[in-house]
Amino acid sequence: MSNTAFVKGHRRTSSDITFKELTRRDAQAAMNKELLKLLNTAPAGLQERTKKEFDAFENLFARFLRETGPSVEWDKIKLLPDDAVKTYGELSTPDASQCQELLSKLVVVKLNGGLGTSMGCTGPKSVICVRNELTFLDMNVQQIEHLNKAYDVDVPLVLMNSFNTDDDTEKVLKKYSQIKVSIHTFNQSRFPRINRESLQPNPKSFGPESSDGWYPPGHGDVYNSIYNSGLLDEFIKAGKKYIFISNIDNLGATVDLNILNLLINPPNGNAPEFVMEVTDKTRADVKGGTLVEIDGKLRLLEIAQVPKEHVDEFKSVSKFRIFNTNNLWISLEAMKRVVEDKTLHMEIIVNPKTLDNGLNVLQLETAVGAAIKSFEGAIGINVPRRRFLPVKTTSDLLIVMSNLYMMKTGALEMNPKRSFPAVPLSKLGSSFTKVKDFLARFASIPDMLELDHLTVSGDVTFGRGVSLRGTVIIIANHGDRIDIPMGAILENKIVSGNLRILDH
Repeated sequence: MSNTAFVKGHRRTSSDITFKELTRRDAQAAMNKELLKLLNTAPAGLQERTKKEFDAFENLFARFLRETGPSVEWDKIKLLPDDAVKTYGELSTPDASQCQELLSKLVVVKLNGGLGTSMGCTGPKSVICVRNELTFLDMNVQQIEHLNKAYDVDVPLVLMNSFNTDDDTEKVLKKYSQIKVSIHTFNQSRFPRINRESLQPNPKSFGPESSDGWYPPGHGDVYNSIYNSGLLDEFIKAGKKYIFISNIDNLGATVDLNILNLLINPPNGNAPEFVMEVTDKTRADVKGGTLVEIDGKLRLLEIAQVPKEHVDEFKSVSKFRIFNTNNLWISLEAMKRVVEDKTLHMEIIVNPKTLDNGLNVLQLETAVGAAIKSFEGAIGINVPRRRFLPVKTTSDLLIVMSNLYMMKTGALEMNPKRSFPAVPLSKLGSSFTKVKDFLARFASIPDMLELDHLTVSGDVTFGRGVSLRGTVIIIANHGDRIDIPMGAILENKIVSGNLRILDH
């Protein structure tokens, strides 16, 4: 099995169901027994919280044992009715006098559970420097501080940490004590990894010797975790109505007053309980989850749920034209209801991993957007691409550090000197994967205002003041090194070998 996540579904084969049922019961009973043993090793102050987390994990595990095959019956999928996705342009802009009232009803949650390991960093990804020596976290705090000052409000900023990021994040938060932002944190659950062969929990205790036995179960855990933290009730009592959830590394996910106005002052009187921001798919986004209708309900369809024979159809830009940005607006009251009534349902993402010691394990995860079908009146809003600016790799980091963007109060705006709004495609090779190596290879970030496409592979460095325009491909062959000289202008060029420059 490859290290690729896949989603468990609801189709059961008819062969030998009795045998499967009995082995399922055995696995479930054995898991329950092992979890009770594990619970006894939890630190005294964590017992109650851990019990709640283990209950949620056992529910997920029971579903994992029960559900087989792709979780979507392809024939049931319908393309969206016209009213399911609004276009951003049809939203009305609130008067300046309304903004304070609207913002007084809002809570902003940033998903901050990820480490920067994929970019060669230790600690939370949110403390990687992005621009002007400011980190993702700095920029998010700055955005909320600007809102609070501009409209004289107190929009709280809430971080969902994981056990991987919590300690480091708490240390960093001390530097914001003089800033006008109420910052809250809560932790997502800590679930035990499952031994792939025995289907038993991998960790034997909460001690340091089992540190690689645990995992945070994906951002779908936000619903139960914020409820269990007590923050959900606290915000409802304070008169807050909606929560805006987004990834901390999406620098385009700023508070949008037009969307908030639609929720607080719906034109037809019925406010949606759940809004998913979607945006138009390009060839670079063919794997992104999309919205479809199944059995009269909006559903988030992820590539992992698609039967193999329909994957090409799923990737089609003409059939599925939008994808999920993971910017979500959810009613706090509705969130409380679905957790308490246990009507929250998200597909299980099965994530196979191989640990450093060679052990094969499974992680059962969920995605926050998959809960869309558990809410009433859910809709999508097709937003401009500027609201989706994630930084997952150093190729993305190059784009947001460049002069394509200008920074204003913690938010990035496309440079007005760029003559067209599309973001260039940037592909940097393995020599650039780690942030430290990436920064060492640029004496300064090139001028990219007129760039369409950049591919760089091999041992390549850039001098100061380089300009990249059109399509630029730079490939240093194995054993060769290419140094792009200071002040070079590369327009529609292919550079290969030891700096041979060809017209593209």
